[in-house]
Amino acid sequence: MSTRTDGRRDVMHSKWTIPIFSVAAGLVMLAANAVGHQLVWGFWSLGIMSAFGLAVLLGGRSETVRGLRGDGRDERFAALDLRATAYTGLALIVAILVAFIVAVARGGSGEPYDWLGAIGGLAYIASVVVLRVRS
Repeated sequence: MSTRTDGRRDVMHSKWTIPIFSVAAGLVMLAANAVGHQLVWGFWSLGIMSAFGLAVLLGGRSETVRGLRGDGRDERFAALDLRATAYTGLALIVAILVAFIVAVARGGSGEPYDWLGAIGGLAYIASVVVLRVRS
């Protein structure tokens, strides 16, 4: 339930946000694949993203789906989301570091993993600074 007092709902907590975003992302993937002359992959991408959006929209009364959608979000789910985001970031950082090491060991330059790692590191440092200043 929204805690806003002006009568407007927060768009990020609507059950329509993820489905609409999923279809929009699928359309962008379709367009990108069309530009790359891979129309079949574009339609596959649109189908997968649309199916995901539909599954989230029709997820019904599942607490997990409602939490992901945003219309069933509470403090507990917000804490779960924060921890899941941290685990996801950790997995991505490990994957980028391993891919960089493998690329360099094979005689490559390590690109694009070097700049992906740099972006991750800089984003982390900036987040720590901003959160420290705000607390």
